[in-house]
Amino acid sequence: MRILIVEDEDALALGLKFNFEQEGYDVIHAGDGPTALRHFQDEKTPVDVVILDVMMPGMSGYETCKAIRQIDELVPILMLSARSLSEDRTLGFDAGTDQYMTKPFKLPELLSRVRNLLSRSARTGQTPRPAAPPPASARFDFGGVQVDFDKFEVTVGDKIHNLTTQEMQLLRYFIAREGRVLSRYDILEEVWDHNPDVTVRTIDNFVLRLRRIIETNPAEPRHILSVRGTGYRFVAQPVGDRDAAQT
Repeated sequence: MRILIVEDEDALALGLKFNFEQEGYDVIHAGDGPTALRHFQDEKTPVDVVILDVMMPGMSGYETCKAIRQIDELVPILMLSARSLSEDRTLGFDAGTDQYMTKPFKLPELLSRVRNLLSRSARTGQTPRPAAPPPASARFDFGGVQVDFDKFEVTVGDKIHNLTTQEMQLLRYFIAREGRVLSRYDILEEVWDHNPDVTVRTIDNFVLRLRRIIETNPAEPRHILSVRGTGYRFVAQPVGDRDAAQT
């Protein structure tokens, strides 16, 4: 397994590199965003997981994350940042990161998170560990939306949307429990493994992003419904659509 550490502080980067190599990983260090992107354009050095600093000169971690997602939609990304505000986390998840961890951090926790990301990653050559029992098929169609779980793609009309690992995990979780009311606590525990850096606000942001993709009008959702004071409920075929189909 190869880890790419994108960190402009050499002392921290070298410390992380040493510890990950002790765990048996192959480690590449990039001191800035452009260098990191060059690794993704080199097919000889495929990357299995990225540890990405946020505050870097020139090209920020947010910008680097977005650029990586243009090259590789599936590679797991973990952001490290001294910024701990919810707005900063939101920017990270909107950029496409899978996890966001604040500095200072404990090394055992970082190692655990990286192992967890690798276990979920399609790049390991295995099916990512689902956060919910997967549908019987690798595809699921509803309301003019086609979901391809293998390719991490959602097709709406003639437009294809590439989802991040975490976005697909959440959508899979909803679809596998179609019709059930799902509390934010359950979603947090089962989709994010009760990650302490993920809050219910993070869940709401991810739901908003999914709605922007699958809903005709995200402001008036018909598939991912809010359940006041509890969480969400996914409906593949809204009541109005079922009635129309029967007439």
